[in-house]
Amino acid sequence: MLNPKRKYYTVVISSYVIFCKDGKFLLTRRYNTGYRDGEYSLPAGHIEDREFAVAAALREAEEEVGVKIREEDLLPVHIMHRHCDDHERIEFFFAAEKWEGELKNMEPAKCDDVSWFSVDKIPSNVIPYVRSALDQYNKGNFLSEFYEI
Repeated sequence: MLNPKRKYYTVVISSYVIFCKDGKFLLTRRYNTGYRDGEYSLPAGHIEDREFAVAAALREAEEEVGVKIREEDLLPVHIMHRHCDDHERIEFFFAAEKWEGELKNMEPAKCDDVSWFSVDKIPSNVIPYVRSALDQYNKGNFLSEFYEI
């Protein structure tokens, strides 16, 4: 739970890409990062200084899975406001159904699997807030809140 006596919290802002194809999502399994290793997530990353959310999503897609997405092919589908122990997060989720190039693992030192999973057969080892975001996206909900335990 957040410390109510703390006056200011750090806010981290990130962008995520939900790759969609034939009723499946592309997930990446974290490896050797020190955070949720062995669990699946989406291609994602922090928004860098003076970078916009869309630009961050486009950059992360290329850096993590080696594809280029045109800005007009990136659809904003969900925003999550998440509280963690000592900070807050604002996370932008974008869906992509079109891209250029072959999806592959571009960061083998931080990711040990890149695989497609059916929407109704998401693995149990998906990071909980990512699972929640995917569920919200499937339900058509644009905004959610999540408390990290």
